[in-house]
Amino acid sequence: MQVVVRDNNVDQALRALKKKMQREGIFREMKLRRNFEKPSERRAREKAEAVRRHRKLMRKRMEREGF
Repeated sequence: MQVVVRDNNVDQALRALKKKMQREGIFREMKLRRNFEKPSERRAREKAEAVRRHRKLMRKRMEREGF
């Protein structure tokens, strides 16, 4: 991952880097990897995340269709 530093403005480049890392999900992955997660817990978490994503998608679709 690269960020261009323009006019020696390191603060702006750092903000851009953090934003890219946030979008890529690196911070979230680091947080998850701090402790060992049992495979059964991982499957349960991933399934719950999928359900949450699906419900959010359905909610947005219904909102768009006017229900």
